[in-house]
Amino acid sequence: MSLQRQVLAKIAGKRNPEMDKEAQTWVETVLEFKFPAGETYEEVLKDGQVLCRLINKLKPGSVAKVNESGGQFKMMENINNFQKALKEYGVSDVDVFQTVDLWEKKDISQVTNTIFALGRATYKHPEWTGPNLGPKPSDECKRDFTEEQLKAGQTIVGLQAGSNKGATQAGQNIGAGRKILLGK
Repeated sequence: MSLQRQVLAKIAGKRNPEMDKEAQTWVETVLEFKFPAGETYEEVLKDGQVLCRLINKLKPGSVAKVNESGGQFKMMENINNFQKALKEYGVSDVDVFQTVDLWEKKDISQVTNTIFALGRATYKHPEWTGPNLGPKPSDECKRDFTEEQLKAGQTIVGLQAGSNKGATQAGQNIGAGRKILLGK
């Protein structure tokens, strides 16, 4: 089996049809439109138009112009505009798919993960009153320590520092010793 085939099999194995369906349902609910019958999830999303309309619905004006016609370059521009708008909306860089993941269908699971990240980001926007996708991100868990507690913590050696209990490398002979042979 070739390396390319192995990589494609691994990527396909990451894909979760249930998550794809959940993301599709959320997009359809937010946009109030059904994906066309007979087209797959990735085919509908491929040109970036649906994604641009999605971010514009969540935050109007996020993508100024959605290209509805034109060549490959214009459609990829939609995807890039969506990605830029995502970051401005609060989606972390690590959660945003690469353009080729969608355009060339290299990693559709990553596209779905990005849609889930966008759905989670809606929790941070109180102006959005529509449905959210995925679990609500946790809130900050701030802790207040007394001066006494902080000083007590300074006396403890952390487990990450480790301890060698006085061990040394003395007496260890790693490899063979040097031999000096003098010829006659």
